Amino acid sequence: MSNRSRPSVHPLDTEVPQLREGAAADNGDPPDDTVIMKDVQGMPGTPAGLILRLFQFGFAAVSVAVMAATSDFPSVTAFRYLVAALSLQCLWSLSLAILDIYALLVKRCLRNARVLGSVAIGDGITSTLTFAAACASAGITVLIGSDLNNCAENHCTRFETSIAMAFVSWFLVSPTFFLSFWSLASR
Repeated sequence: MSNRSRPSVHPLDTEVPQLREGAAADNGDPPDDTVIMKDVQGMPGTPAGLILRLFQFGFAAVSVAVMAATSDFPSVTAFRYLVAALSLQCLWSLSLAILDIYALLVKRCLRNARVLGSVAIGDGITSTLTFAAACASAGITVLIGSDLNNCAENHCTRFETSIAMAFVSWFLVSPTFFLSFWSLASR
């Protein structure tokens, strides 16, 4: 499937222009009546989209690993929620990175309405969960560190590192969500 489209609305009193097979094949230029749709970098199926997905996965995985390396994270519900939300983010980003790799290898665009809708909904859900978990965990870390002055007994530095990675992962999900949503809305 190429990334060219024909005009879909024609006046009733004129003849519908036909795609000239020979003219497009002779010099490689598109015929006069086609419109070339461009991929916006960062959308699904683009190299920048793949890079964003890999960074989302990487930062989420590091956040989960750092939080899971502490011995007392299961005692706080917000930290367990952070690990669960970022584990979901890891799975989502990794599966979409695999989809992007496939699309790039077979040179297919992912502008299908169902694909874009699924990506936009999935990105919206995972980014909301990641942001909420990071905010809740940051609040607990401030409580432990500043209000209770209990960082000597806890792993505040590890908690803060994990939370910072979670916020970076959320920040990297935002462009892919907005680009997918924009592309879906502009159809």
